[in-house]
Amino acid sequence: MGQCNNATMTEDTSYWLAFNSFDGIGPLRFKLLLEYFGTAKKAWEAGEDELVKIGLGEKLASRFDFFRQSFDISGYLKKVQEASVFVLTWEEEAYPKFLKEIGAAPPVLYLKSKSLEFLKKLFEKPCLGVVGARKITSYGRQVTESLVSDLVANGLIIISGLARGVDSVAHKTAIDDGGLTIAVLGSGVDIIYPPENKRLYQEIAENGAVISEFPLGYPAVPGNFPARNRIISGLSLGVLVTEAAEDSGALITASSAAEQGREVFAVPGPITSPLSKGTAELIKKGAKLVYNVDDILEELKISPKKLGLDKIVESMKGLKDEEKKVLELLENENLSADEIIRKTGWETAKVGSILSMMEVKGLIKGLGEGKYGI
Repeated sequence: MGQCNNATMTEDTSYWLAFNSFDGIGPLRFKLLLEYFGTAKKAWEAGEDELVKIGLGEKLASRFDFFRQSFDISGYLKKVQEASVFVLTWEEEAYPKFLKEIGAAPPVLYLKSKSLEFLKKLFEKPCLGVVGARKITSYGRQVTESLVSDLVANGLIIISGLARGVDSVAHKTAIDDGGLTIAVLGSGVDIIYPPENKRLYQEIAENGAVISEFPLGYPAVPGNFPARNRIISGLSLGVLVTEAAEDSGALITASSAAEQGREVFAVPGPITSPLSKGTAELIKKGAKLVYNVDDILEELKISPKKLGLDKIVESMKGLKDEEKKVLELLENENLSADEIIRKTGWETAKVGSILSMMEVKGLIKGLGEGKYGI
């Protein structure tokens, strides 16, 4: 297995990393080289004429020859080691089997996580991609938090791209609910983008994994994200789009999922919102409409675990009668403080105090616009 400070990493793995650092030989070309030469080392050391002969083309072969003459393999390995990064290649047991099934699977994965043993177990669990708009609305936040919370309670690992908006909400909700989550980056695994997600990045590395196919130091540029999206869907049983505009990058992830034979799920939104157009279009094209978590579990053939109010009440010791009453009111709908006052007949100060304490305990949460939900 391939952590770069692990003496068991083979010499040939270092040449996989060297090829991965060259921008011009992707998964399909690299597979061709491996099939022809047998090992990455032999392909790296092959003559330029031979590389042209097997189909690299004169310009690419010449550019590769120039690159390998200046690339410091041992220096790069030291850089990976100092960054405490794990490395997995196609050939290794811990490489995610589900991802390996897709066309153009990345030959090399760089990972930040607890341990290789933890990663191996992580990749054996069912995963679902959750993606959507960067400029998330209060509605998008609410449905993302609600669905991710229920998915985590049913044992699914949440995969997303660490982007602003839906991605960040999905990762954070999974962690806050005691679940596991995987972030797939469109940059080197050592580049945190967006930078404000530094703390979230660290929490994901402790509660799952941060993954990239790009070499260390590789910047987050727009052209990287379609490639990143195919990994999100490739690791997943399906992809859920909770909110998206009609030109959203989340639709590329959904398209990758469909091409890979994965399920595509979409949440309908308000017809007045431009961030509902993307999900509406997906539903028109055959994506599974999601009203609640059961719609997803049914499609994935996963038996639902006991969720909702009963589970919360059972798990909370010393729940006060007033708190139970509020949870009962919020079980089927989100309510404002004024609506709770009207339904209970309690004084305003009392309701305000109860709601504040329940938020601190994590029983309920503010959803914006004065509304509360479980």
